[in-house]
Amino acid sequence: MNKNIPVLNLTDPNRKMIAYACAHAGILYNFRDNTQKILQGHCNPLSCMCTSADKRWLVTADKGRDNLVIIWDTSSGVPVQTLFDPHPEVGVAAIAMTPDAKYIATISAAEDQTLSIWDWTVDGEKPVCKTNLKAEYGHQHYIHFNPDDTFQLVSNSESQVIFYSWSSGQLEYFAPPLQDEDFNKQVGRYSQTIYQTNSSRALTATSVGNLVVWDNNKPLTKVVSTDPSPDKKALKLVKLQDRAINVLTTTDGYIVTGDVLGHVRFLDQTLKLIMWYQDFNLGPISSISFACDPQFHDRLKDQREYPADATIKAQKLIIRDFVVGTSTAVYGHITTQGTIIDVIHRDHDASVHALAAHPFRPQIAMGSYSGLLKLWDYEKRIVIASRYFERGNMIRCCSFDPTGSFIAVGFMNGAVNVVNAFDLQDECSEPFRYARDVITHCAFSHDSQYLATADGECTVSVFKAQHTDGEEPWIYLGRHRAHYKLIKDLIFGVQLDSNLPRLMSLGADRVLVEYDLQNSGKDDLRVMESDRIEQSAQPLCLTWYPALKKEHFILTVNDQYKFKLYNSTTKMCRKTLLGPTYGSPIQKIAIIPTPDPDNSKRYLAYINDDKVGLHMLPLDGNPHNAMALVAHPTGVANLACSYDGKYVFTAGGPDCTVHMWQLNVLALEAQSKMGGEDLIPFYGLLDGGRDGELFAELENYFYYAQIRSQGVNTMDTRAVSVKIPLSEVPYVMMAMGFYPSQQEIQDMLNEVKYSEYVETGKYVEEIDLGEFIRLYINHRPAFGLSPERLAAAFETLGLPTEQGYAIDRGELLDLLQSKGEHMTEYELAECLTTLLGFNAEGGSSEMHEFDPSTAGDIIEENLPQDITVDMFADELLGFSMYVPPGLPEGLATHETQTETLET
Repeated sequence: MNKNIPVLNLTDPNRKMIAYACAHAGILYNFRDNTQKILQGHCNPLSCMCTSADKRWLVTADKGRDNLVIIWDTSSGVPVQTLFDPHPEVGVAAIAMTPDAKYIATISAAEDQTLSIWDWTVDGEKPVCKTNLKAEYGHQHYIHFNPDDTFQLVSNSESQVIFYSWSSGQLEYFAPPLQDEDFNKQVGRYSQTIYQTNSSRALTATSVGNLVVWDNNKPLTKVVSTDPSPDKKALKLVKLQDRAINVLTTTDGYIVTGDVLGHVRFLDQTLKLIMWYQDFNLGPISSISFACDPQFHDRLKDQREYPADATIKAQKLIIRDFVVGTSTAVYGHITTQGTIIDVIHRDHDASVHALAAHPFRPQIAMGSYSGLLKLWDYEKRIVIASRYFERGNMIRCCSFDPTGSFIAVGFMNGAVNVVNAFDLQDECSEPFRYARDVITHCAFSHDSQYLATADGECTVSVFKAQHTDGEEPWIYLGRHRAHYKLIKDLIFGVQLDSNLPRLMSLGADRVLVEYDLQNSGKDDLRVMESDRIEQSAQPLCLTWYPALKKEHFILTVNDQYKFKLYNSTTKMCRKTLLGPTYGSPIQKIAIIPTPDPDNSKRYLAYINDDKVGLHMLPLDGNPHNAMALVAHPTGVANLACSYDGKYVFTAGGPDCTVHMWQLNVLALEAQSKMGGEDLIPFYGLLDGGRDGELFAELENYFYYAQIRSQGVNTMDTRAVSVKIPLSEVPYVMMAMGFYPSQQEIQDMLNEVKYSEYVETGKYVEEIDLGEFIRLYINHRPAFGLSPERLAAAFETLGLPTEQGYAIDRGELLDLLQSKGEHMTEYELAECLTTLLGFNAEGGSSEMHEFDPSTAGDIIEENLPQDITVDMFADELLGFSMYVPPGLPEGLATHETQTETLET
């Protein structure tokens, strides 16, 4: 839940319901039936909510781009009106609805705020009236209508209260000043403001336990004026208590306060204390909301169990049931008759990162930075067990062992705990404290004999199970720092020729490390193999690819939106495939479990920065085989799948929320069918499609490659074919505008060459047009060439000058010959002179002669001593570094940019 947004009590005689916010969704929770209605429609986290007096209508609002205000019918959970972009680009900071539900008031989240009044029942396009507020008033975070006169309202920031009056499209406001010197008392920071019933007065609660009494700015008379007016002044300062008052509201003629000690007080209209609750023990009160029951007093018969008030007569204080919310993410329902306290929710009040699903039961484990570990039954929707770890033990990750008996818990302070999966009590006498940094990953081997963890020091630690009676069930085996950058993923597997476990770690240093568990001893964790699997991209996660073929693969995802399949034994890259391109690269993947792995169709669940998605297997680069939707607008922290493959769970990190998603694979299958079969989806990824100029050029390149392979000047009879030799693939790729590195060329050739080797034992030496299109789509950069990457390279390698960052010519030539896939002096000379226009295009690869004897002079004459990024782009690469507004960052080709610039 979002503890910063007040919980709203929607209880009436026919239901027991509350409304609260979870990330970008509103929740209608019937706590009597334990059922939820999820209100989806926002794409940003909710920022505020309010309800009508009769609890029929609920209003939700958010902050950010494409912000919305949505009015919901709470009886059905259906939206009845939507205000689109009520405050463009910034969203809504505070909202209120008139008691008769006719008007809505919103305050923008901008630095210079705007207050708007909306008649949502008639027009949702434009406000009835609005006014701009001065930044000096502070950030107005609370707004409230006068229940006796809906044309009067009040808002406040921590330092300023503002009173408003509106009618006939006009809105005026007054901001009365109040300083500590006015009453010779400390005022404190304002929290909430309300109007007194049948009075011209208003009250504001403060952080030092005061109530500020505001009244009309008129000379005092014997008759108290009740005429509404926004022109008010501070009448007096009433000291109610020493601690901060967070909540100020009214019910049945009483004024109600909630404070940081968790106390709830009831005052009469003269601010005399009538009654208080102090034994809730739920935490600092952040919201109080009363049930709606217009006939409450008429239906009341038995008054015996109501609490007595604090007057001499000790009369029964008969008030409606209410719900309180606290800053520690606890919601409690108070039944006033008998003072019965029921905890509705006790949840995470800090970031949730730890998430793990039980291997064969409908249970999910969740852990947060608040130290709360919770085990939840997602079929019955009940908490099975929960545990608060000691202060300072912030939970970062957790994992079930395959037997479902243990849960490994990793903490931010580097500690590792193994707890029982039934009651969450410790299995070991002391936590393991071998790491000094955060535990980022933990995993069990398939036989539950090993537990491995990865920490923020780029180190892998392994613990081993022992079954001797009277000894610790888990002991430390060893640690190894095989990476020099953060470890991105950690997985166990099974050796192909035995049932022994394998352990692998993947780092941001682009290295895949396999550990030798069988030959490791006490404090001696050994590395079996270390392979650099990426050249420029950074790998982000990995998993075992399902056995869809005879060959066994490891699946990785990198930050260039590519899936990669590696042979699990040789670590050779066997396939590169285009991944989903929904705004950000994939951060974590999980194969959806199935009861029948051999015969069932398989699917892959994934998360990126803010979305959760589903992908069909086998992977082939078809964009119609994947989908995604917004899961947590502030970021998705983790992903888990239920053991039966029906549900996916996502943790939202700072939004303190875990979402449970139901899978509908039939919808994804239908989407895939509608996208077309065979090559149709890939034609759509080419500029112009099947009938465009790029495809026509590709056909010409394909036929020319056949001529090249047979000899350009041969006089023999030409053999026309639908295929070209693999040796021609790199040249056609470069003709298409994709310039692969030597490593990428090798990966492409290996992908085709070994594509049928496991099944037939033969190499593939040729490729047809259809397979080439798939290869081109899957291997080319997902978003083309990026001027930003070139600029970043110059910032890294160059020095700042008046013309921008520049690289010394000699140093640049030396770098190209000595770093990375270094070029020979001959290759570099031919390349630069050709780019400068002194050689025929194509150079020696097109059977032209190249004379390197004059190359040095040409380069010195045409390349300045200090080469800037603009000069390098314009003179050598042939495109401008200027990107017009509206053009995507990635530029597919030089022609695409040139056409855009000309346009």
